Amino acid sequence: MENTTTIRSEIEKELKLGGYTFNSFGQATGLNRGIFSAMLNGNPPKPISVRQMDLITKALNYPEGWLYDLYVDECFYDGRPHWKRVKPFLIRCVEIGNLRCVEKVLSRLMEDLNHIPTIFALAEELYEEGKLQEAIPFYECVVENEKYQHSERLAISHYKIFSISVSENLETNLEAVLRFIPFRNRLPVDYQLDGLLKMANIYFYLHQWKEAERYADELRNLTSTVLSLKIYKGKKRLNTERHLVVYYGQGYLIKSAALEKQGFFEEAMSYIRYYEDLSWFEDLDGVGEEEVQKFKVWAEANKLNLYILMGDVNRLHLYEDFLKKNPPEIIPGLLTIVESANINGFSINETLLKFSQEIEGFDNVSSMDGNYYPESSSLDTCANLFYQIAVYHFNHSNYVLGINYLLRSLRTYLKINDKPNFVQGTALFEKYRHAATPVQKTEYQYIMEEVLNNAQKSNVHRIVYRT
Repeated sequence: MENTTTIRSEIEKELKLGGYTFNSFGQATGLNRGIFSAMLNGNPPKPISVRQMDLITKALNYPEGWLYDLYVDECFYDGRPHWKRVKPFLIRCVEIGNLRCVEKVLSRLMEDLNHIPTIFALAEELYEEGKLQEAIPFYECVVENEKYQHSERLAISHYKIFSISVSENLETNLEAVLRFIPFRNRLPVDYQLDGLLKMANIYFYLHQWKEAERYADELRNLTSTVLSLKIYKGKKRLNTERHLVVYYGQGYLIKSAALEKQGFFEEAMSYIRYYEDLSWFEDLDGVGEEEVQKFKVWAEANKLNLYILMGDVNRLHLYEDFLKKNPPEIIPGLLTIVESANINGFSINETLLKFSQEIEGFDNVSSMDGNYYPESSSLDTCANLFYQIAVYHFNHSNYVLGINYLLRSLRTYLKINDKPNFVQGTALFEKYRHAATPVQKTEYQYIMEEVLNNAQKSNVHRIVYRT
């Protein structure tokens, strides 16, 4: 065959240029002389494995992946795919980032759609091994070629792509969730629970409160169905990422929190009782009991949140004591306190002084002891907290201090790609630019230059993609 001759003739050409014999080159590669001879001179030639190809490439001092384009045809030696070569070749390609060859092989495989289950199985294998990014091209192949649009395999592929894509970047999270939404109800119940929890959280951190409510409601309804039908009986965690009690509690917690953000404080308070004491939950193991304790703490925190937001300043010292005893709650708790101070006009100078050390350390949320919130949510809360502290200082004519916190918020909004809040922050800076010091103006300029650089990189990527 012409193409299989090409890969072998390429190797033969290099052997002649280097003055190698089969024996000397076998020693250079560590390959048996007889095997090497059979690969080049056999009738028919012995197929070349991915490992052998890499050894040959290394011995000839060529860069990794030198023969990969030619090896695509080796995977289809007699016109049919040979999985013993196809599978290791695909895995090797994704490991070194050679997606061009992955696409070539998948394109050939998709000439027969009966290969889709095999591609899906490879994606699942990579996913279970923790090779999440490597699995994406194979899930994408299933998504693009699955002929049964209501198949569970298609829905799972969409879920896995969605799950892998979730990051601290709010814009890409929105893109991922919008793509996944139509397939959420076609999943097995385990994946539905995980998917709905991720979706509700994403919309919450995007500040799209109605959508957060919607998927929190779906999560509550599904969890209630699971409990009523005893689907989980005998399985303490089903096959979900979290204990079942998490999905039940989070459905009510996110619902309550979304209502709070919309100013419906009394209604938000009414949902707290559903997750403040979940000790009644069946099949609680050690993990489940830890989760129940977290919900108890969150319920206490959220009650105090609501009291403070409703202007009950008398509970402020009680809330401060609670935050000192529960460090992971300091960031969201302070945000509530500062927001309430800005709305209701009371002083929190003593509070800010009391937590000044913690506030200064919020730029590195990943290193905070005992923080059980995802980093993406902590960053979002920090950015909003810095913004609200800036507003508080502006309201009290502490302009330089306010601008310092505003710059911290802008840096964090930029990091998580929160464009609406970043724009709002820049507008606030321009309002108080007259009060900024030269150093603050320089810092602001650096931030704006980073925005411009990111935009230029994004435009280059779009151009490359179109061509």
